[in-house]
Amino acid sequence: MGGTHEVLGRPVARAPWRALRLGLRHGSERGWALAFLVPYAAVFVAFVLYPVANALWMGRSPTLYAELIDDPHYLRTVVNTALFTGVGVNLMMFAALLLSGLFMRRRWWIRATLVVFILPWALPAIPAFLSFHWMLIGEQGLLNSLLSELFAIEGPIWFNDRWLALGADIVAYVWKWLPFWTVILLAGRMAIPQELEDAAAVDGATGVRRFVHLTVPLLANLYLVCTLLATIWTVADFATVFYVSGGAPAQSTDVLAVIGVRYAFDIARPPLGVAAALSALPVLIPLVVVLMRRLQTRGVQL
Repeated sequence: MGGTHEVLGRPVARAPWRALRLGLRHGSERGWALAFLVPYAAVFVAFVLYPVANALWMGRSPTLYAELIDDPHYLRTVVNTALFTGVGVNLMMFAALLLSGLFMRRRWWIRATLVVFILPWALPAIPAFLSFHWMLIGEQGLLNSLLSELFAIEGPIWFNDRWLALGADIVAYVWKWLPFWTVILLAGRMAIPQELEDAAAVDGATGVRRFVHLTVPLLANLYLVCTLLATIWTVADFATVFYVSGGAPAQSTDVLAVIGVRYAFDIARPPLGVAAALSALPVLIPLVVVLMRRLQTRGVQL
């Protein structure tokens, strides 16, 4: 009557086998999970955790930072980094906010311009910055040639003056990364519900008033997150200054990322180069903390 397999309708003899199969299945799932997890963990340890720990160990000595502070070139580099980051990021983000409004317009020539506008960001950084460098070299450079031909003006020697060279670095940086942040803010603008735009138009808010009272409040959180990200990336930027001005004149436009490489390779002092890079941590760590808080509390929502 099936009594060996059922008691009061409940399986008895088959239950241990079913439990065994369930245990084997869960064991195989753990094995597959470990098989997929171990390579990622190994890559993380080898290429993230170990380099960071090694850098902290190399830059642990307080004497390295005392030596940096005594170096006038380092102090000037700190000022250059602050100017390069502060002016470049704020100018770029404000221009991106304005340009995102332009590209919201539904006209075919604006959409075509957007495709061309994105090209500087799509180009590899090093060839783009090298081209920018040669545009500013002497009378044969493109910019000075245009000034001479169109306006009969003799252009300056851009890389013989600290402020002109640093300005060229900032312009090249903005030119390279402005399209990226413009597209991000454009996506944020496109996420604003059309009903809000229509309600603002009914209330008579047009032009500047709509931008100030509707667009800016809704994009404020996204704008802040983008600004924080851009600041963190710019403090660590190496390619712009190294390939545009090369630190000219006489390394007076170096930033922290560049001087760290010079210390490490030009004078063969890797710990000093690491210390120069780590000296930016007192600024970067609060920025990262604020960024994480904004992402956790608001979720970058409009």
